[in-house]
Amino acid sequence: MTSISIIGAGNMGSAITGIAAKSGAQVQVVARDLAKAQELAGNTGATAATFGDALTGDIVVLALPFPAIDDVVSTYGAQLDGKVVVDITNPVDFSSFDALVVPSDSSAAAVIAEKVPGARVVKAFNTNFAATLATGSVGSATTTVLVAGDDQGAKDAVIGFVRDGGLNAEDAGSLKRARELEGVGFLQLTLAAGEKIGWDAGFAVAK
Repeated sequence: MTSISIIGAGNMGSAITGIAAKSGAQVQVVARDLAKAQELAGNTGATAATFGDALTGDIVVLALPFPAIDDVVSTYGAQLDGKVVVDITNPVDFSSFDALVVPSDSSAAAVIAEKVPGARVVKAFNTNFAATLATGSVGSATTTVLVAGDDQGAKDAVIGFVRDGGLNAEDAGSLKRARELEGVGFLQLTLAAGEKIGWDAGFAVAK
């Protein structure tokens, strides 16, 4: 059975927990606020843990803002070795909302991969709003999660639980493609912040 630890119980963490639970995986929700983790766990059949507790999942989803990643790395360190680590972040400069805070030839996922070299880092979920993950649709289309990474087995594991959870998922290529995915995520965020689209909208993939 697939085992998944989701660090973060906000809107994105909640939506991804729902997908993971629907997939039949063994799910752990980790949050600083144990009560919030317990509430989410109670609604989905997951188990709850406090940030800093041992991770039980072979897949670890970082459902947190990019600035929180250093704390995750310092807290869990070697526990992430060998695990599939899923980066969902869009490293937006929220002071200006007009730039990304990683180098132009890099990505948040690449930065994380450098910090946890023993992990198999995958980029996913950053081009989706929480509402489209929770409902499983973007307009009339089924929500598609784009997945990038250098380890095919890691990507397949993420694609598998997303599809088993009722959504579409597609392989977007190597971890280098995370930069482009973050550009798409950034554009989508600016459109929503500018009230050009709703937070329940977004880009869809049609076949």
